[in-house]
Amino acid sequence: MGGGLFFLIISRFIPYRHFFHGIDILTGKYEDPDAPGDINHFQALSSALAATVGMGNISGVAIAIIVGGPGAIFWMWVSALVGMATKFFTCTLAILYRGYDSMGKLQGGPMYFITEGLGKKWKPLAIFFSIAGLLGCTPMFQSNQLSQILRDTVFIPLDILGGTSTVLSGSGISEAGFFISDILVGITLAILVALVIFGGIKRIGSVTASLVPLMVLIYVMAVVYIIISNYTEIPYYLSLIVTDAFTGQAAAGGAVGVVIITGIRRAAFSNEAGIGTEAMAHGAAKTREPVREGLVAMLEPAIDTLLVCTMTALAILMTGVWTTSDADGITLTAMAFSQGIPGIGNTVLIICVVIFSITTMFTYNYYGAKCFGFLFGAERRHYYNYFYLFAVFFGAIMTIDAVVSLIDGMFALMAIPTMTATLLLSPKVMQATRDYFRRREAGEMD
Repeated sequence: MGGGLFFLIISRFIPYRHFFHGIDILTGKYEDPDAPGDINHFQALSSALAATVGMGNISGVAIAIIVGGPGAIFWMWVSALVGMATKFFTCTLAILYRGYDSMGKLQGGPMYFITEGLGKKWKPLAIFFSIAGLLGCTPMFQSNQLSQILRDTVFIPLDILGGTSTVLSGSGISEAGFFISDILVGITLAILVALVIFGGIKRIGSVTASLVPLMVLIYVMAVVYIIISNYTEIPYYLSLIVTDAFTGQAAAGGAVGVVIITGIRRAAFSNEAGIGTEAMAHGAAKTREPVREGLVAMLEPAIDTLLVCTMTALAILMTGVWTTSDADGITLTAMAFSQGIPGIGNTVLIICVVIFSITTMFTYNYYGAKCFGFLFGAERRHYYNYFYLFAVFFGAIMTIDAVVSLIDGMFALMAIPTMTATLLLSPKVMQATRDYFRRREAGEMD
C-alpha cells in the first residue's frame, strides 16, 4: 500500500490521466505483430485477468466480509486505487527490462527486471522471488473452492456418491477426511488443466482470451440482477462499507486493524498488484513500448476489484446471507446467488466458478513454470507441470484455512522483492513515461 501510494504521487497521476489511452491500446489500435514477445496486449490482459478475476472475487470477497466485516471492502477499494499505479510501474518494468532465459527466449517478470535493471549482484533477490513463486502460484485455492462449491451445492444436496461419505477420515489434511467427490473433482481438474498447460503461454493466452470476457459478462449480469432487485438498499450498504471501515464493529474481535489487514490481504490476492505475477503475464506481450503495457496493466485493478469485487460484496450484503449463515468462502457466495436469483442462481454461479477457476489455473501454471525455469533452466520447465498437476489434486482435498494460509504467506514473500526492485527502479519508469508521452504529443510514433 505504501509503495503504491508512492508510485501514485511521483507519477503525478499520469497513468490515471491516460486511462482511455490504455483502452485504445487494448483494442489493438497500436498493435505491432512484428514486435518482440509472444502474445498481444489483449491476450496479456486476459491472461492476467484469468488469474485475478476468479476465486479471489467470488470466494475471497466472502472471506473478507466474514473475517473483516463490510468495512474490509473499503480497504479493498483503497488498495485497488493505489494498485493501479503499482501495476503501471511493475508492468512497464516487465517490458523495459526483459531478459533471456537459458534457452535464449525473451522473458519478462520481476526476476528479470531485478537482474537486468538492478544488476547481477541483485540476483539473490530474484531467486527469492522465484522460490516463493513456485508455491505461491500453485492452483490450490482454485481447486479447493471449486471442489467445495460442487460438494456443497451438487454432490451433498443430490446425495451423489453417498453425499457426505468420506474415506481416509482423520487424515489431518481435511477436517472430515477426504470427500469422495473432492477426489473425483481433483482428478478431473488435473486432466482438464493438463490439456492446456503443456501448450505454453500462446495456448493459455488464446484460451483465456476466449473464455474470460464471456464469463466476466455472465457473472456481472447475474450480480447486476441481484443488485437491481434490491436497488433501494444500495445507499445503505455503501454507507455501511465506509463507516464500518473505520469502526470495525462487524469484524472479528471488533478491531479496525483486522478490517484493514483483511481488506488489503484479500485485495492483494484478488488483483495481485505488486505481487509480481502480473509482471510475468505482461512481460510476454508483443510490444516495443514498455509504457503501453503499463497502461494496459493498470486497467486490471479497476476491472477486478473496483467492479467485480464490489458487485460480489453487494450481492452478499444485500441478500443478508452474511448475517444469517456460518458458511464461509464460496459457499456463502453460492447462498447469495441462490437467494438473489431463485431457481438458477446456483447454476449460474457454478458455471462461472468452473470457468474462472480453470482459467486461473492455466495462467498460474505459466507463472510457476517461469519461476521454475529461472531457477533450474528453461529447458527443464516442463517438469514443473507434473508438480503443478499434483497441486491441483492436492488443493481439492485440503481445508480452506490451510490453503489460504499458504497462499497468503507466499504472496507476502513474493511482494518483498517485487516492490523493493520496483521502488529502486521507479525513476527509470518515470523517465520512460515522460519520453513516451513527449513522443506521442509530438506525433513521433504510430
